[in-house]
Amino acid sequence: MSFRSFSCFFLLASIFSFSKSENDDSYAKHCSSLLRPSHITHRSYDDDSLPSLSTPYFTDGGNLLRMEPGRRYYYRQKNLNLRLLPNYYQTTASGLYKVQGFLYIRFPYSSDHDDHTNYSYGGYNRRRNRSNGSLKFPLSGFWSKISRKLCMIGSARWRGVDRDAVLKLKFADEENPTINSSLVSGSLESTNDPPYFSPILIFYFPQIPEYKYSLVTKQVFPRQKDESLSMGALEFCSFMRREMRALELEYAAECRGSHRCSPLDGDGYLPRFLSVTSIQCVEGSKKARFMAKFVNSSYNDYNSFDTRSTVIGEASWDDESNRMMGVACRILNPSLPLGEVVVNCTMRLIISHPSVLTIRNDAKVVGQIWSSDSHFQQIQISSSDERASTEQRYEYKYTEVDKASKSCTKKEAKKGDVYPDPQSYDMRFDINIKNKKGQEVAWASATPTWVGNASYQHGDGWGGFLAMAPAGAVSYVESTAVTQPLQIQNTPTNMTYKIRINPQYFGNSSNQSTILSPSLEWAVGGVEITAEGVYDAANGQLCMVGCRKLVNKSIIFKDCDVLLELQLPPSNRERGCLTKGVIKSTRTGKDPLHFDDLILQTFAYYRGEAERSIWRMDLEIAMVLVSNTLACIFLALQIFHLKKNPEVPSSVSLVMLVVLSVGHMIPLVLNFEAVFLGSRDKSTLELGSGGRLEANEIAVRVITMVALLLQLRLFQIVWTAKQSSWHGEKKAGFGSLLMYILGALLTLIINWMRNSYTIGWRYSVWGDIRSYAGLILDGFLVPQILLNVVRGSAEKALSHPFYIGTSAVRLVPHAYNQYRAHNYPKFELNATYYYANPAADMYSTAWDIIIPCGVIALAVVVFVQQRHGGRCILPKRVSRGLEMYEKVPTAENQ
Repeated sequence: MSFRSFSCFFLLASIFSFSKSENDDSYAKHCSSLLRPSHITHRSYDDDSLPSLSTPYFTDGGNLLRMEPGRRYYYRQKNLNLRLLPNYYQTTASGLYKVQGFLYIRFPYSSDHDDHTNYSYGGYNRRRNRSNGSLKFPLSGFWSKISRKLCMIGSARWRGVDRDAVLKLKFADEENPTINSSLVSGSLESTNDPPYFSPILIFYFPQIPEYKYSLVTKQVFPRQKDESLSMGALEFCSFMRREMRALELEYAAECRGSHRCSPLDGDGYLPRFLSVTSIQCVEGSKKARFMAKFVNSSYNDYNSFDTRSTVIGEASWDDESNRMMGVACRILNPSLPLGEVVVNCTMRLIISHPSVLTIRNDAKVVGQIWSSDSHFQQIQISSSDERASTEQRYEYKYTEVDKASKSCTKKEAKKGDVYPDPQSYDMRFDINIKNKKGQEVAWASATPTWVGNASYQHGDGWGGFLAMAPAGAVSYVESTAVTQPLQIQNTPTNMTYKIRINPQYFGNSSNQSTILSPSLEWAVGGVEITAEGVYDAANGQLCMVGCRKLVNKSIIFKDCDVLLELQLPPSNRERGCLTKGVIKSTRTGKDPLHFDDLILQTFAYYRGEAERSIWRMDLEIAMVLVSNTLACIFLALQIFHLKKNPEVPSSVSLVMLVVLSVGHMIPLVLNFEAVFLGSRDKSTLELGSGGRLEANEIAVRVITMVALLLQLRLFQIVWTAKQSSWHGEKKAGFGSLLMYILGALLTLIINWMRNSYTIGWRYSVWGDIRSYAGLILDGFLVPQILLNVVRGSAEKALSHPFYIGTSAVRLVPHAYNQYRAHNYPKFELNATYYYANPAADMYSTAWDIIIPCGVIALAVVVFVQQRHGGRCILPKRVSRGLEMYEKVPTAENQ
């Protein structure tokens, strides 16, 4: 061996020895109290001996997982994953193994940030790198199969600095584990001095078939007198998995400001919801393990985890009393040495399904939470979730029908009018709520829950979904089809409703009704009203008594002195009508719960009208195809006209061609993906009209592209002809540009004035500018008229088919808008317009008269100019003055 080879070998051996010695010292310092190291004997190949871990339940670790300022973050699923490598070794100690592996931590966020700028040919592009939001620790240490403990040390490079850490875990027992030995718990701690991050507490709740249920016994629960619904074995596990994600907590009135009412340790904090998640469930014996979180929102963030607000426990269904009984235990922070983390199993939980519902007690899941050592007072549990698995067996008892019937003045039915069936989709509403001044203060959604003695069959939340659906979502007509014809009932029908009211968050907050203010403490906003009453399908009148749920200082109570009245429009009218109504309080004006009358208004949009809207969209697509095809023909005729008359192209206005080109280009730019890539969000379902909207939209854009190409060819011909002479083009172009700028400024001023005098609604600047752009396109002949005036020539620059036909194409949408206004619903749900889009131009009864008259006048002016000269429209004195002015430079040169 040469001296150089020996030196390299000695150096590597020294480095390895130093690194190994350093790791041994670090392990001895941080892990010896948990697992004493032992000498390696031989390699093991029993992969079943190695534990694994993948869990979203861990705390944030302070500095390690913090978000940096100045970055934009995206929330995502977090996870912690431990993977041990198969090359592990047995040691001299029984059941102790030397192991290596990696700990991956995926943070609950990801960020975009500018990394650097790289230059390329013809310019540069700015690269944006997405932070992966993850951390990888290479680890080594020891694992004990007997004590189920693991301790490993390692280091990860994070933000340019090495972060040393120690991982300590206690895994669940394999044989007959109990509540305390059935979870994985531990921590990841920084070993830097000073520590770079606070300890990350780690938990995992695995499913264990051999788990021993021992906490729940009938003796620790009081007897129940109320009648409840029974539950089968399969129903119990389904109930545990789905229906306890947002249990509302109702505290006693004396809990206001009391510290003995909180189920959590602390300063009297009263959470509003309990979210129960099933860990595992045994169908035959109807037993389950669960994890429960006390939270302040009905939305359950599965990423969040806090030992202070999380409990774990066991539950069992009692067939005698028809209720679920549970015992929950608190979770402690894992400490060194790893010991018991589940303690204080004094929390009791009872949940059942009441067999009879009323307007005041409409919860389908009820129960109580209390502490066996009187640590906190009893808390009531309730949930009105419509997805309850035993819903078909509930019974509803009407108690306010007589009061509701007497509250409304009965109206006579009109001959020939037909109103919606009480079990139809048409009985759901999205409502605008206004005060007496006509100002919008809130919006609401109303869905029936009971019709007579049967539950409402279409209360699956589609009404709210349709209100949020994208503009192109038209496939709901198919989804709302019924297999059997509805039987219209002409006798009054008892009904119940669930109404959710949400305030408007724009405009003057002082305009909001007092119906909202008592519940804004916890609200994201809203007020929930449960109402029952009578619906008369003979005259479309709906009269109800309502109970609104109020929250004050964490105490929930109901105000049932509310009346609602709605008048539905006939469903057999060709055009949709407004559903009008009122909601009012029967309390006296001095009562703190009194509120002023509110006006309810919603547009009735029935199934028949939805089908007619599909026909309208097919008609509009056909009209767009015809219009664009005619535009191609007129452009081709103009190109042929210019080829036939070579002296004419220089007399055509370039500004006019730019306006027309942009008019064809913008739809293509906005729908580029639809043309080349196809929209993944569009439905390809065949609709009732028999066509495929997506295919038709592609055809429209292909024809539009052909028109654009012809328009650009026309522009090229005119541009080439003007290279030798720009006589008059610059003056006419400057005049057109100045006029367009003044029009845009006027549009902005009008928008500002309208918003200044409007409360509760803001007119969009972009919408007004877009409409103004449509007006410029309607007046595409203005630049040509100005050029004709400047040049003063009588050349036939435009062929008659081109300017007359194009003007006609611009006229038809306004005529169609009037036809549409008189034959289709005025307010369509998420209306999609393919032709005469109100957002892209100025459409109203007045504008539909003014704009066509203006377009016709412009076409007539061009016709006269091409016959009698460009200045024939000017007064003779002005025309002669312009001619004399143009001759002056010629005389001076002579």
